[in-house]
Formats: sequence, C-alpha cells, structure tokens
Amino acid sequence: MKKSIDLTLKIWRQERTGEKGRFEIYRANTISQDMSFLEMLDVVNEELTKEGREPIAFDNDCREGICGMCGAVVNGRPHGPEKGTTLCQLHMRHFSDGDTLVIEPWRSRAFPVIKDLVTDRIALDHLIQAGGYISVNVGSAPEANSIPVSQHHSDKSMDAAACIGCGACIAACPNGSAMLFIGAKISHLALLPQGKPEAARRAIRMVKAMDQLGFGNCSNITECQAECPKEIKIVNIARLNREYVKAYLVSEEK
Repeated sequence: MKKSIDLTLKIWRQERTGEKGRFEIYRANTISQDMSFLEMLDVVNEELTKEGREPIAFDNDCREGICGMCGAVVNGRPHGPEKGTTLCQLHMRHFSDGDTLVIEPWRSRAFPVIKDLVTDRIALDHLIQAGGYISVNVGSAPEANSIPVSQHHSDKSMDAAACIGCGACIAACPNGSAMLFIGAKISHLALLPQGKPEAARRAIRMVKAMDQLGFGNCSNITECQAECPKEIKIVNIARLNREYVKAYLVSEEK
C-alpha cells in the first residue's frame, strides 16, 4: 500500500480584506497519508518559503480539535469530507493519490477574509458578549451538589457546550445564519438553574446582535448540523426559538 500521495491544490489567495482574490494552483508531492491536513499545508508552505514565495496564511492553534481556530472549506465542505472532524484532525489518508483539492476560506458576510484562508470571526465574540454568559461573583468553586440538576438536563447542556465556536455552521449555511451557534450557547445555559435568571435577556440580546452583525436567517436546511465538527444538533435551534418567544413575551428589552 502506498504511504504517500501526490495532490493538486487549488487554494484561494487574497492579499488583504477588500481586495480581489483568486485561486492559485500548487503541487503537493510525496505527502504522507499519516499527516493531518494542516501538516500538509505546512509542507507546502516550507516549499514556498524555499522558493522565496509568499506562504499560504491559514488559522491554527491547538491542532487537537479543541480550540476552534482552524477552518477552511475543502471541496465545498467546511472542515473537509469527514463527519464530526475539525480541519486539524482531518488526515490525508482520507484522500487518494492524484486528487485535486479546492481549498477556500469560510464564505460569510459576517466573516470577512483577512488574508488567504484566514477570516475575521470576531463577530462570534460579539455574540457571546451580547449574552452568552451568566453573571456571578468570582471566587472559589461552589459545592458541586449545592444546586441539584437532573441527569437529563445536565447531559443536554453538556452536548450543547461541546460547541467550539469555529464557525463551520455559518460557513455551511446558504444564508450565513448563526442560529446553531447561538442555539448551542442558549441551550447550554437555559437547561441549567444558573442560567435561568438571565434567560430572557440572553435570548433577546443574542438574537438582536445576530441581526446587527449581518448574519442571515435560518431556513431549516440543516447544513449546519451536517458540517458541525462537534455534531451539535438542530434541536438546539428549536430550543432557541422557544426561549426567544418566551423572552419576547416577558422581557422589557424588545
């Protein structure tokens, strides 16, 4: 069995925000199938550097599928073809010798391209600032059993908390909607007693911020669920809608 492959890469190059970009073709030869996708890009960049050419800019940090920094669209799929996998955890054994890979950045009005494959995802931070938190006094950790939480609600909350904020759901959505991201944050807190005092304000403020930041509306296409590397379910969007309706009836922040 061949342990290395040769690839043709069509990679989006863009000098800076607002400038016109274009696809450029590169060869990636003798790529070990044990490499991750980002390691493959590292090899390509090493060759470009040796040739005195500008390396390809791409986001990365932990390279363990935890931080949510990495992300690119590979052959039309955010994070590539493998389900439940971040780009840094995608390995080259999932590709074949001679394949052509089209690699481009997240495409969303709310995520302007900074350079090449790097996009500005600060809009997600603004959504969290709008209400994706609970207000508590800092100090030592409280006693774990001081507030009873049912196992069912605890499990559902933890499922939603698995979101790493990478933005793949937004890149996958034809409307550029952030509903799955907000739904995960709302569900994470709405299901726990600690999140209930600010539940109405949270739902109103986060949805309002989503509209102001240029995200689109959800039309239930479910591309977000299909491409989420942490497999967050769209049931969280349904919970967000319920929380928003309840909040709209009682909140003074409408």
